[in-house]
Amino acid sequence: MKKFVIGILVAASLVSRAAAQEQGADAASGKALWDGSNTQCRSCHGSAGEGAFGPALAGRGLSSAEFRQAARKPWGIMPAFTQDQVSDADLANFATYFAGLPKAADAGPWRVPAPEDGRLGQKIAISLGCAQCHGATFDVARGILGGTAVGFGQFKDLVYNHTVAMPKLGIAEGNTPGQRLHMGNYNPLRISEQQLKAIYDWTKNDLGFRPFLEARLTADKSDVAGATYVLKVENSGFKKKGPAAQDVTIHIALPAGATVMHATGDGYKGVHPDAVAKADVAEWKLAKIAPTDEQTFAVTLSSPVDKAGLKGSLSWAKPAPKTGAKLDTMNFALRSPG
Repeated sequence: MKKFVIGILVAASLVSRAAAQEQGADAASGKALWDGSNTQCRSCHGSAGEGAFGPALAGRGLSSAEFRQAARKPWGIMPAFTQDQVSDADLANFATYFAGLPKAADAGPWRVPAPEDGRLGQKIAISLGCAQCHGATFDVARGILGGTAVGFGQFKDLVYNHTVAMPKLGIAEGNTPGQRLHMGNYNPLRISEQQLKAIYDWTKNDLGFRPFLEARLTADKSDVAGATYVLKVENSGFKKKGPAAQDVTIHIALPAGATVMHATGDGYKGVHPDAVAKADVAEWKLAKIAPTDEQTFAVTLSSPVDKAGLKGSLSWAKPAPKTGAKLDTMNFALRSPG
């Protein structure tokens, strides 16, 4: 009898795993998509599908059909994702990938926990899962909202009808044209207008909208020696709508042993030690970067550096956050080729 029961359990496990492994599904492709930058599912479900804010996926033997149901007509507060964002083939690959992983003993912690002393809007944003992708203070989102002067009506549309409304906004979540949007469409029956109003008021009135600044640090392909790096900083806000960033400071932290051989760009101030970066930094200072303005800076180092070895920060004094630190900052790092 004992062997018979064990046999049933083993057979059930094999059937469950086989159900997830449809013809043509590929676990490696599922893992690559999950770990890469084209989706942010792991922000809620855990880096290896172990569960966190969202339910665990690893080791549950969920079928491709169950993944499709969850993505297209989700339960709870999860947004719905379109075929363009994550295809049926992608979902089959996810199912196969997670079916081959062991089930985690415990779910991981939320990526962004709810603070006890947070404002109502922040607590709602965290409890609904918004902050698991957008962060505890919605930094990038506040930049997009500020740079395009989004009102509450448009904000609602961006949440409930995101896959249509976001491309119309003219700023594709910081993505380049053709890349898939990371956020799906939320159901107004599960996330109320009242909850969205609390989140909107928190971002606009408690924290304050930000200039929509973007920074891209890349290796200069024209440099044969490979030691020149180019930083492009752009205020992607709309003219007459978005705010200008004022009193701007740019730092590129130098790896140990590296020295600056040459630097270009307006406002270059040289190299000095920086307590925050805990390294020497090349520094630029600008009076302001207005909406649609783009600035280019370049630095040639004494030798090439690894991707992980070059990073920096962009900060501005005005407009300042209404609460918290009075100097706003965003970080950037060297991007991979292409």
